[in-house]
Amino acid sequence: MLIKNPILTGFHADPCICRKDDDYYIAVSSFEWFPGIPIYHSRDMKHWELYTHVLTDEKTCDLTRLPSAKGIWAPCLSYCKEEDLFYVVYGVMNSMNARYFDINNYLITARDIRGPWSEPVYLHSAGFDASLMHDDDGRKWLVSLDWETRTDYEKPGQICIVEYDPAAKAIKGYPRRIWRGGTDRGCLEAPHLTKRNGMYYLMCAEGGTGYYHCVTMARAKDPFGPWEGDPKNPILTAVPENHNERADTDHLKPRYYNPDSYLQKCGHGSYVDCPNGETWLVHLCSRPFTPELRCTLGRETAIQKMRWTEDGWLRLASGGNMAQTYVEGSALPDWVPEALPETDDFNDDRLGIQYYAPRIDPKSFCDLTARPGWLRMRGQEARSSLNRVSILARKLQSVNAEVVTKMEFKPEIHQHSAGLILYYDNMNYACLRKYWSDTLGGPAISVVRLDNGKKTEYSDSRRAVDDAALYMKLRIKGRESRFSWSADGERWEEIGPAFDTSEFSDEYSQFGEFTGCFVGMTCADHLQHRKCADFDFFTYRDLYGE
Repeated sequence: MLIKNPILTGFHADPCICRKDDDYYIAVSSFEWFPGIPIYHSRDMKHWELYTHVLTDEKTCDLTRLPSAKGIWAPCLSYCKEEDLFYVVYGVMNSMNARYFDINNYLITARDIRGPWSEPVYLHSAGFDASLMHDDDGRKWLVSLDWETRTDYEKPGQICIVEYDPAAKAIKGYPRRIWRGGTDRGCLEAPHLTKRNGMYYLMCAEGGTGYYHCVTMARAKDPFGPWEGDPKNPILTAVPENHNERADTDHLKPRYYNPDSYLQKCGHGSYVDCPNGETWLVHLCSRPFTPELRCTLGRETAIQKMRWTEDGWLRLASGGNMAQTYVEGSALPDWVPEALPETDDFNDDRLGIQYYAPRIDPKSFCDLTARPGWLRMRGQEARSSLNRVSILARKLQSVNAEVVTKMEFKPEIHQHSAGLILYYDNMNYACLRKYWSDTLGGPAISVVRLDNGKKTEYSDSRRAVDDAALYMKLRIKGRESRFSWSADGERWEEIGPAFDTSEFSDEYSQFGEFTGCFVGMTCADHLQHRKCADFDFFTYRDLYGE
């Protein structure tokens, strides 16, 4: 049975795969969204379930005030069989000002992948995409990009390595540079170190995490080298031809869009060997709107079946190096997890695993016990804030989708508002809100759009409403996204203009990049941070599976 890519649709960037016995796990980046570091689980490589999150305590992971697309970058998930211990190495990107890329890299461990996880151990701040390897002699090696800040040095830098001492909970000495890439595509990053048949393998990404992205490999007999590049580099990409782009530090490189490939931006991969002899590689990819090349769903996760050659190099099982949309299935036994329900009636006493909030723990403003069967959301700062905002959202996984909710909210002053939101980041969103209108002398509904920081209130389409519950809907049909509302859930009226879905994307946003679009519920109280809105249900439905 064929596997169709992407296997994780919507915002699922920088995948890292590992195995424990018959269970396979993928960790992905979460950036400013909380809880952090989603982990997906599978037993057959085709079906994946959202299984847990690694970072669940905002006290040990303060993301407030971080700009969009900062926060948690490129987690490395690994399992040490000798210790029966999971390891996660992750970076917190604090600033990219002046291209210094100030990041702090940490390590945490757990016996059970669902936690509890240990207190974070600080590793270093040399650069991003740090990754840990457990050697067969008991030593542990930490690789990362050593970010270059000096004038007249090739940027963004080289891959470096340093030994990690678990007893001391610290690295031993300073990282040492070992590799400058297997091609001249530039923008080297995303190293993963592995070992096979006595040889060390270094898997990297090159070309920038955009339209010239790729996966490359090198090998050596010693972790410090010398390293030999794969003669067929890159081993996976959407753009097979190699060009010298070392002088261009722009990660996006839209000129390399390949119209012959369904999957774009293919790179940043990691692989796993199965007991049955199969090898699988997961990597990020994107599916842009054309011709603007805007990826509303962000960077997604795809999977490729691989094979090892007789001379010890990794190749696509299908041949060549172009990422495949359809992949031959695994011989592993079929396994189908329970799917997330389309409708959440908020009947449980805890939030569903699919929900996220920007920068803070959603439990800090959401209550499922105050009114059983309803979600009570306490309003906080403006939705453009980088601090404490009340948005409970899930990832948009298709550009053909429908979102519906029922809300009760009684605004009393103009600083109170609540409703349904289409959200890329704090400077780029659209919101159907109920609020207090001084002009109309009572509650009203209208649409507000923040377009790269420029706010537009569509006052000409506002409607006076009463204090009764109302229904809100967002329908996304390809390029067109529209809000509508209803008093009874049966008769619907469109409100506000149709929005261009492609504008809620990484390429369109001037303030953020690397993430993806979310849909959800929101409440704001700019005065006292205590006014609440109640939501009876939240329905998310993919309409056409694309």
